[in-house]
Amino acid sequence: MLNLLAISGSLRAASTNSALIAALAANAPADCRVTVYDGLGRLPIFNADDEGERTPRGAGELIDAVTRADGVIVSCPEYAHGVPGGMKNALDWLVSRDAAVGKPAMLVHASPRSLYARAALAEIMRTMSFALCEGVMLEIALLGKKPPEVEAILAEPANRQAMRGALQAFAAFIRAR
Repeated sequence: MLNLLAISGSLRAASTNSALIAALAANAPADCRVTVYDGLGRLPIFNADDEGERTPRGAGELIDAVTRADGVIVSCPEYAHGVPGGMKNALDWLVSRDAAVGKPAMLVHASPRSLYARAALAEIMRTMSFALCEGVMLEIALLGKKPPEVEAILAEPANRQAMRGALQAFAAFIRAR
């Protein structure tokens, strides 16, 4: 059983990125367990002076969750052509830790327009030494949809199959390492 940690880079209650992550967890193949990380909004702002024994509890929980996971999945919106501050802050807490080094990671997308954030996030994660699974692409266009529409789109058989297929391909990537 692979344990995957899924992180949404959005804090919005009706976030399409969070809906996509939740749908991935609900549609995981039998050999994968997807746990949704929900502590992004509670993380203190990164301060290198607070590392080591001074690491805040929330940051320590994130670091432990990434360390325990066999792989990490990130779905992130684009704000002003970049990665939202909350997501970047979470990654900053991992920079000087071994948790990210060689950790398989996959990016999934809820908007076809988030090209700048995709590139920036991939660059940040590569720089941090995540093992980015770049051969798998999952994009389900949810941008601008209301929650009932999002739910209906994510429940479509083709999208459920796409999610399972992406998770199976990511699992194969992890197992091949």
